[in-house]
Amino acid sequence: MKKIAVVTDSHSSISPAEANVIGVHVLPMPFTIDGQDYFEGVNLTRQQFFGYQRAGANIGTSQPAPAAVMELWDKLLQEYESILYMPISSGLSHSCQTAFAYAEEEPYAGRVFVVDNGRVGTPLHRSILDALELIEKGLSAAECKAALEAAKNDMVIYLAVETLEYLKRGGRISSTAAAVGTMLNIKPILHLATGKLESYKKARGMHKACETMLESIRSDLAIRFQEAHSRGDVFLMAAGSADEQTTAKWLKQIETAFPGMPILYDDLSMGVSCHTGEGALGIGLSVRPRV
Repeated sequence: MKKIAVVTDSHSSISPAEANVIGVHVLPMPFTIDGQDYFEGVNLTRQQFFGYQRAGANIGTSQPAPAAVMELWDKLLQEYESILYMPISSGLSHSCQTAFAYAEEEPYAGRVFVVDNGRVGTPLHRSILDALELIEKGLSAAECKAALEAAKNDMVIYLAVETLEYLKRGGRISSTAAAVGTMLNIKPILHLATGKLESYKKARGMHKACETMLESIRSDLAIRFQEAHSRGDVFLMAAGSADEQTTAKWLKQIETAFPGMPILYDDLSMGVSCHTGEGALGIGLSVRPRV
Protein backbone atom coordinates (compact mmCIF):
# COMPACT_ATOMS: atom_id res chain seq x y z
CA MET A 1 0.00 0.00 0.00
CA LYS A 2 1.27 3.48 -0.91
CA LYS A 3 1.95 5.92 1.91
CA ILE A 4 0.28 9.34 1.43
CA ALA A 5 -2.14 10.71 -1.19
CA VAL A 6 -2.26 14.48 -1.64
CA VAL A 7 -5.70 15.88 -2.47
CA THR A 8 -6.66 19.48 -3.19
CA ASP A 9 -9.32 21.40 -5.13
CA SER A 10 -9.18 23.49 -8.28
CA HIS A 11 -8.76 26.67 -6.20
CA SER A 12 -5.12 25.57 -6.17
CA SER A 13 -4.85 26.51 -9.87
CA ILE A 14 -3.33 23.09 -10.54
CA SER A 15 -4.52 21.84 -13.92
CA PRO A 16 -5.53 18.22 -14.49
CA ALA A 17 -2.44 17.80 -16.69
CA GLU A 18 -0.06 19.02 -13.98
CA ALA A 19 -1.90 17.02 -11.31
CA ASN A 20 -1.26 13.88 -13.35
CA VAL A 21 2.45 14.72 -13.70
CA ILE A 22 3.12 15.51 -10.03
CA GLY A 23 0.77 12.82 -8.69
CA VAL A 24 -1.88 14.78 -6.80
CA HIS A 25 -5.67 14.58 -6.94
CA VAL A 26 -7.76 17.68 -7.69
CA LEU A 27 -11.46 18.09 -6.94
CA PRO A 28 -13.15 20.48 -9.43
CA MET A 29 -14.91 23.38 -7.71
CA PRO A 30 -18.63 23.86 -8.42
CA PHE A 31 -20.20 27.06 -9.74
CA THR A 32 -23.77 28.14 -10.36
CA ILE A 33 -24.21 30.41 -13.38
CA ASP A 34 -27.69 31.77 -14.00
CA GLY A 35 -29.12 28.76 -12.18
CA GLN A 36 -27.07 26.13 -14.02
CA ASP A 37 -24.42 23.98 -12.32
CA TYR A 38 -20.86 23.87 -13.64
CA PHE A 39 -17.52 22.43 -12.52
CA GLU A 40 -14.22 24.19 -13.07
CA GLY A 41 -12.18 22.48 -15.78
CA VAL A 42 -14.88 19.84 -16.38
CA ASN A 43 -17.73 21.58 -18.21
CA LEU A 44 -16.56 25.18 -17.71
CA THR A 45 -13.45 26.64 -19.33
CA ARG A 46 -11.82 29.96 -18.37
CA GLN A 47 -12.91 31.46 -21.67
CA GLN A 48 -16.52 30.47 -21.02
CA PHE A 49 -16.33 31.72 -17.43
CA PHE A 50 -15.10 35.18 -18.41
CA GLY A 51 -17.63 35.29 -21.24
CA TYR A 52 -20.44 34.72 -18.72
CA GLN A 53 -18.89 37.27 -16.39
CA ARG A 54 -18.66 39.95 -19.10
CA ALA A 55 -22.28 39.28 -20.04
CA GLY A 56 -23.37 40.03 -16.47
CA ALA A 57 -24.39 36.50 -15.54
CA ASN A 58 -25.24 35.71 -11.94
CA ILE A 59 -22.24 33.63 -10.83
CA GLY A 60 -22.09 31.88 -7.48
CA THR A 61 -19.41 29.69 -5.95
CA SER A 62 -19.94 26.68 -3.75
CA GLN A 63 -17.96 23.97 -2.01
CA PRO A 64 -17.59 20.41 -3.30
CA ALA A 65 -20.45 18.17 -2.29
CA PRO A 66 -19.49 16.16 0.83
CA ALA A 67 -20.46 13.00 -1.03
CA ALA A 68 -17.95 13.79 -3.80
CA VAL A 69 -15.19 14.47 -1.27
CA MET A 70 -15.83 11.28 0.67
CA GLU A 71 -16.16 9.22 -2.49
CA LEU A 72 -12.64 10.30 -3.48
CA TRP A 73 -11.32 9.70 0.05
CA ASP A 74 -12.87 6.19 0.08
CA LYS A 75 -11.29 5.37 -3.27
CA LEU A 76 -7.83 6.62 -2.27
CA LEU A 77 -7.84 4.90 1.13
CA GLN A 78 -8.04 1.57 -0.67
CA GLU A 79 -4.66 2.40 -2.19
CA TYR A 80 -2.98 4.71 0.35
CA GLU A 81 -2.34 4.50 4.08
CA SER A 82 -3.40 8.15 4.61
CA ILE A 83 -4.56 11.29 2.85
CA LEU A 84 -3.28 14.85 3.12
CA TYR A 85 -6.30 16.97 2.13
CA MET A 86 -5.40 20.58 1.25
CA PRO A 87 -8.50 22.63 0.33
CA ILE A 88 -8.96 26.38 -0.03
CA SER A 89 -8.37 28.44 3.12
CA SER A 90 -11.06 28.31 5.80
CA GLY A 91 -10.99 32.12 5.70
CA LEU A 92 -12.37 32.06 2.17
CA SER A 93 -14.67 29.03 2.11
CA HIS A 94 -16.58 26.71 4.42
CA SER A 95 -15.27 23.64 2.58
CA CYS A 96 -12.29 23.39 4.93
CA GLN A 97 -14.44 23.27 8.10
CA THR A 98 -16.72 20.71 6.45
CA ALA A 99 -13.70 18.53 5.67
CA PHE A 100 -12.44 18.83 9.25
CA ALA A 101 -15.78 17.56 10.55
CA TYR A 102 -15.86 14.50 8.28
CA ALA A 103 -12.16 13.72 8.88
CA GLU A 104 -12.92 13.25 12.60
CA GLU A 105 -15.42 10.47 11.85
CA GLU A 106 -14.86 6.81 10.98
CA PRO A 107 -13.43 5.51 8.72
CA TYR A 108 -11.40 8.68 8.17
CA ALA A 109 -10.22 9.49 11.71
CA GLY A 110 -6.45 9.03 11.92
CA ARG A 111 -6.16 8.50 8.17
CA VAL A 112 -7.32 11.79 6.61
CA PHE A 113 -5.42 14.91 7.67
CA VAL A 114 -6.96 18.23 6.63
CA VAL A 115 -4.50 21.11 6.21
CA ASP A 116 -5.70 24.66 6.81
CA ASN A 117 -2.76 26.96 6.18
CA GLY A 118 -4.60 29.95 4.76
CA ARG A 119 -3.81 29.36 1.10
CA VAL A 120 -5.64 29.78 -2.20
CA GLY A 121 -4.48 29.98 -5.79
CA THR A 122 -0.72 29.97 -6.42
CA PRO A 123 0.17 30.01 -2.68
CA LEU A 124 -1.89 26.82 -2.31
CA HIS A 125 -0.17 25.41 -5.40
CA ARG A 126 3.21 26.20 -3.84
CA SER A 127 2.11 24.64 -0.55
CA ILE A 128 1.18 21.41 -2.33
CA LEU A 129 4.65 21.29 -3.90
CA ASP A 130 6.05 21.80 -0.38
CA ALA A 131 3.92 18.88 0.83
CA LEU A 132 5.33 16.63 -1.86
CA GLU A 133 8.85 17.60 -0.77
CA LEU A 134 8.00 16.78 2.85
CA ILE A 135 6.57 13.41 1.88
CA GLU A 136 9.72 12.70 -0.15
CA LYS A 137 11.74 13.42 3.01
CA GLY A 138 9.80 10.68 4.79
CA LEU A 139 7.42 12.73 6.96
CA SER A 140 4.08 11.20 7.94
CA ALA A 141 0.80 12.85 6.96
CA ALA A 142 0.41 14.20 10.51
CA GLU A 143 3.94 15.63 10.42
CA CYS A 144 3.33 17.20 7.00
CA LYS A 145 0.13 18.83 8.28
CA ALA A 146 1.97 20.25 11.30
CA ALA A 147 4.84 21.63 9.21
CA LEU A 148 2.55 23.20 6.61
CA GLU A 149 0.30 24.83 9.21
CA ALA A 150 3.33 26.08 11.18
CA ALA A 151 4.35 27.96 8.01
CA LYS A 152 0.87 29.44 7.60
CA ASN A 153 1.99 33.05 8.03
CA ASP A 154 5.18 32.67 5.99
CA MET A 155 3.50 33.84 2.82
CA VAL A 156 2.21 37.01 1.21
CA ILE A 157 0.56 37.88 -2.09
CA TYR A 158 -0.46 41.20 -3.60
CA LEU A 159 -3.16 41.36 -6.24
CA ALA A 160 -4.02 44.43 -8.34
CA VAL A 161 -7.50 44.55 -9.82
CA GLU A 162 -8.17 46.12 -13.22
CA THR A 163 -11.91 46.65 -12.64
CA LEU A 164 -13.89 47.52 -9.52
CA GLU A 165 -17.09 45.99 -10.87
CA TYR A 166 -16.75 42.57 -9.29
CA LEU A 167 -15.63 43.86 -5.91
CA LYS A 168 -18.81 45.95 -6.00
CA ARG A 169 -20.95 42.95 -6.96
CA GLY A 170 -19.44 40.93 -4.14
CA GLY A 171 -20.25 43.68 -1.63
CA ARG A 172 -16.58 44.42 -0.87
CA ILE A 173 -16.94 48.06 -1.95
CA SER A 174 -19.97 50.33 -2.38
CA SER A 175 -21.45 51.35 -5.71
CA THR A 176 -20.41 54.95 -5.01
CA ALA A 177 -16.82 53.96 -4.26
CA ALA A 178 -16.73 51.86 -7.42
CA ALA A 179 -18.06 54.70 -9.56
CA VAL A 180 -15.60 57.24 -8.14
CA GLY A 181 -12.72 54.78 -8.36
CA THR A 182 -13.48 53.99 -11.99
CA MET A 183 -13.67 57.68 -12.86
CA LEU A 184 -10.29 58.37 -11.21
CA ASN A 185 -8.67 55.19 -12.64
CA ILE A 186 -8.10 53.84 -9.13
CA LYS A 187 -6.73 50.28 -9.03
CA PRO A 188 -7.07 48.62 -5.63
CA ILE A 189 -4.30 46.32 -4.47
CA LEU A 190 -5.49 43.40 -2.38
CA HIS A 191 -3.35 41.61 0.18
CA LEU A 192 -3.64 37.89 0.94
CA ALA A 193 -2.33 36.84 4.32
CA THR A 194 -3.68 34.71 7.17
CA GLY A 195 -6.15 33.19 4.74
CA LYS A 196 -8.15 36.29 3.80
CA LEU A 197 -8.15 38.81 0.97
CA GLU A 198 -8.01 42.32 2.39
CA SER A 199 -7.51 45.82 1.04
CA TYR A 200 -3.84 46.88 1.01
CA LYS A 201 -3.30 50.06 -1.05
CA LYS A 202 -4.72 52.01 -3.97
CA ALA A 203 -2.88 53.24 -7.05
CA ARG A 204 -3.69 55.51 -9.98
CA GLY A 205 -3.54 53.19 -12.96
CA MET A 206 -2.36 49.62 -13.41
CA HIS A 207 1.23 50.64 -14.17
CA LYS A 208 1.54 52.33 -10.79
CA ALA A 209 -0.19 49.40 -9.10
CA CYS A 210 2.39 46.99 -10.54
CA GLU A 211 5.25 49.23 -9.39
CA THR A 212 3.72 49.35 -5.90
CA MET A 213 3.46 45.56 -5.73
CA LEU A 214 7.07 45.09 -6.86
CA GLU A 215 8.26 47.54 -4.23
CA SER A 216 6.27 45.73 -1.56
CA ILE A 217 7.93 42.44 -2.53
CA ARG A 218 11.38 44.07 -2.38
CA SER A 219 10.58 45.27 1.12
CA ASP A 220 9.32 41.84 2.21
CA LEU A 221 12.49 40.16 0.92
CA ALA A 222 14.72 42.71 2.62
CA ILE A 223 12.94 42.76 5.96
CA ARG A 224 10.23 40.22 6.75
CA PHE A 225 11.71 37.26 4.85
CA GLN A 226 15.37 38.27 4.94
CA GLU A 227 16.59 35.26 6.91
CA ALA A 228 14.64 32.73 4.85
CA HIS A 229 15.72 34.45 1.63
CA SER A 230 19.38 34.20 2.67
CA ARG A 231 18.86 30.43 3.10
CA GLY A 232 17.33 30.12 -0.36
CA ASP A 233 13.99 29.13 1.14
CA VAL A 234 11.77 31.83 -0.39
CA PHE A 235 9.76 31.12 -3.53
CA LEU A 236 8.54 33.83 -5.90
CA MET A 237 4.99 33.47 -7.23
CA ALA A 238 2.84 35.28 -9.76
CA ALA A 239 -0.76 34.99 -10.90
CA GLY A 240 -3.24 36.78 -13.10
CA SER A 241 -6.42 36.90 -15.12
CA ALA A 242 -5.11 39.24 -17.82
CA ASP A 243 -4.61 38.55 -21.53
CA GLU A 244 -1.45 36.82 -22.78
CA GLN A 245 0.34 40.03 -23.81
CA THR A 246 -0.31 41.78 -20.49
CA THR A 247 0.66 38.67 -18.55
CA ALA A 248 3.92 38.27 -20.50
CA LYS A 249 4.78 41.91 -19.83
CA TRP A 250 4.09 41.46 -16.11
CA LEU A 251 6.25 38.36 -15.88
CA LYS A 252 9.06 40.22 -17.66
CA GLN A 253 8.80 43.03 -15.10
CA ILE A 254 9.08 40.50 -12.28
CA GLU A 255 12.07 38.76 -13.89
CA THR A 256 13.82 42.11 -14.30
CA ALA A 257 13.08 43.15 -10.71
CA PHE A 258 14.19 39.83 -9.20
CA PRO A 259 16.80 38.28 -11.50
CA GLY A 260 17.66 34.68 -10.84
CA MET A 261 14.54 33.89 -8.81
CA PRO A 262 12.36 31.25 -10.52
CA ILE A 263 8.71 32.24 -10.81
CA LEU A 264 5.77 29.90 -10.25
CA TYR A 265 2.98 31.41 -12.39
CA ASP A 266 -0.69 30.38 -12.49
CA ASP A 267 -3.82 31.72 -14.06
CA LEU A 268 -6.06 32.87 -11.22
CA SER A 269 -8.60 30.20 -10.34
CA MET A 270 -12.18 30.92 -11.33
CA GLY A 271 -13.16 31.18 -7.69
CA VAL A 272 -10.76 34.07 -7.12
CA SER A 273 -11.61 35.56 -10.53
CA CYS A 274 -15.24 35.84 -9.38
CA HIS A 275 -14.04 38.72 -7.18
CA THR A 276 -11.32 40.19 -9.42
CA GLY A 277 -12.70 39.88 -12.93
CA GLU A 278 -10.39 39.92 -15.93
CA GLY A 279 -7.13 41.87 -15.98
CA ALA A 280 -5.96 41.18 -12.44
CA LEU A 281 -2.22 40.75 -11.79
CA GLY A 282 -0.55 39.38 -8.68
CA ILE A 283 2.82 38.63 -7.14
CA GLY A 284 3.78 36.93 -3.89
CA LEU A 285 6.29 35.07 -1.76
CA SER A 286 6.14 31.79 0.11
CA VAL A 287 8.67 30.27 2.51
CA ARG A 288 9.61 26.59 2.49
CA PRO A 289 8.32 24.89 5.67
CA ARG A 290 11.04 24.00 8.15
CA VAL A 291 11.22 20.55 9.74
